[in-house]
Amino acid sequence: MNDQIFEAVIITVDADGTAHVAPFGVRYRGAQVVLMPFKPSATLDNIRATGHAVLNLTTDTRVFASSVCARWLGAAPFGTPPLVPTNRLPGLRLAGALAHSELELVADDAHAERPTLTLARALDVTHAPFPGFNRAQAAVVEGAVLVSRLHMLPADKVDGEMAYLQIAIDKTAGPDEREAWGWLQQAVRQHREGAAR
Repeated sequence: MNDQIFEAVIITVDADGTAHVAPFGVRYRGAQVVLMPFKPSATLDNIRATGHAVLNLTTDTRVFASSVCARWLGAAPFGTPPLVPTNRLPGLRLAGALAHSELELVADDAHAERPTLTLARALDVTHAPFPGFNRAQAAVVEGAVLVSRLHMLPADKVDGEMAYLQIAIDKTAGPDEREAWGWLQQAVRQHREGAAR
């Protein structure tokens, strides 16, 4: 298996069709996609219930930041991004996705803490060209990873990495990246205020 992890957005639906949007590190194994969610996980529960998921590629880093900030802010500041129906499998995708892949579950190792799910691509669709990430977009994605781990990381590590990422925000961010970065900073503050109580 390729050990490289690529940041994407996975959208699943529950048995009632309610969407769950989650930033996710994915691995590619040939034409298959491998997910390794930690329990508990709505993504895991939904894939097991329905047998499918949708992988979305986007440069709108607000989707990444908003999703991870919801834990600390009490709600996702971006809300649920606009979604549209998928083409072949039942489900939803990001309306603004550059590309999406409709995935079917083919293997689940049922690990007790972090199952490995292998999904086959049923359909790949490109909607727009990928212009590449600017440094601020990459910084927001890295900041989102830090915020998702606030409960595990020492404050000085978070502060040091956020300060370094701030350089890219200051130099290359557009309005969307600045908005997303503000949510991440707010989430760090909220986490610390909660920890100090």
